[in-house]
Amino acid sequence: MPLREYEVGFYVCGPTVYDYFHIGNARVFIVFDVIRRYLEYRGYEVNYVQNFTDIEDKMINRAREMGITVEELAEKYIEAYLEDADALGIRRADVHPRATEHIPEIIKIIQKLMEKGLAYEVEGDVYFDTASFPEYGRLSYQDTGELESGSRVEVDERKKNPMDFALWKKAKEGEPSWDSPWGRGRPGWHIECSAMAMKYLGETLDIHAGGPDLTFPHHENEIAQSEGATGKRFVRYWMHVGYLNIDKQKMSKSLGNILTVREIHKKIDPQVVRFFMLSAHYRSPINFNFELLDQAKSGLERLNTLIYALLDLKEKAQEKPLEDKDRDIMEKVEKYRNKFEESMDDDFNTADALAALFELARETNIYLKDGMHNLQVIEKILNTYRELGDILGLFTNLEKEELDTEIEELIQKRQEARKAKDFATADSIRDQLLERGIILEDTPQGVRWKRKS
Repeated sequence: MPLREYEVGFYVCGPTVYDYFHIGNARVFIVFDVIRRYLEYRGYEVNYVQNFTDIEDKMINRAREMGITVEELAEKYIEAYLEDADALGIRRADVHPRATEHIPEIIKIIQKLMEKGLAYEVEGDVYFDTASFPEYGRLSYQDTGELESGSRVEVDERKKNPMDFALWKKAKEGEPSWDSPWGRGRPGWHIECSAMAMKYLGETLDIHAGGPDLTFPHHENEIAQSEGATGKRFVRYWMHVGYLNIDKQKMSKSLGNILTVREIHKKIDPQVVRFFMLSAHYRSPINFNFELLDQAKSGLERLNTLIYALLDLKEKAQEKPLEDKDRDIMEKVEKYRNKFEESMDDDFNTADALAALFELARETNIYLKDGMHNLQVIEKILNTYRELGDILGLFTNLEKEELDTEIEELIQKRQEARKAKDFATADSIRDQLLERGIILEDTPQGVRWKRKS
């Protein structure tokens, strides 16, 4: 249960906007978009916050490389993020706060930590004293006595302890900076999220989520500084998505295998990417390659083909009293809706939820083979796919599209050619339509069409 009945405070660590976001990020954002949608489906009011980190070492270095300001860099990649996220069907957050817009809140938290003796200043830099927080390491199950300073821990000989982390960084020439009680400078990365999360969701959050690489040190540091400042539990439920590998290898710059969402969109329908990301439990590692994407595409097309058929049959189905076979399929619709919900209630198991939709598709296809379809049944099945698909962000074209007159005429001419056994003309028209992105399917119920994905 949430802290406040039927209200969920949900914070997701967003991107550091120095480049296009990659498919590992995409998995994180898609998964938590679905969890948000499902909580709303279950009747919760979700206050969903996802930040933009717009001041950080990577931002400063990239802006310098590109010969632009950090602010210009942030604007460029925030706009790019929103475009790519929209394409993936990721809904906008209720609030997308930026770190640079919350400097006063950041300074206030640091001052509290200083007053409590949990932080200390060294020549204009301010550090959190991890030795003063006995529970440091509890989220990531890290033994602080065994941790080494290095790639994930900032090395600075002036620190009391190698694990101490920066809350405020003294200004360097040419870098963005703000006034503070410790002189001009900028916030450390970790304190930014604590300030933004608590401003919009209060001192205790229901859910805080992100990628697996954020557990340590980022989320560990958030706990220490937030609870140190407030004396209250910072997060009730932590959620982390499993790693995404490329051809069974970790995605990294050194291997040159980082794939951005923008690159993928040039080759693959974003709905296929979304379907693929939901085909495994969110906490499980997932392997990514184009062969697996092709399999996902086939799976999604099976469901889309059924939906197109139902939309077509809706225009032909009759309003009449329910027969035994109608009542039977309607019971099965409820059965698989329940299986979908049970799967999502079980730690948001989207893989099993999708399996329920495929089982319903199998039963629906059996029903459709009998002919003489009942309009009430067709509408119930369609509405079920519409509602459950909306949770997953799939089947977004669940309304029959109108074709322009010229394409309708070509389809009609092809039908006439088939009746006249002029198969050469029929095949030629089919090829013309395919070039225009229209796929025709000849079924016992007549010809159907769909857009090429």
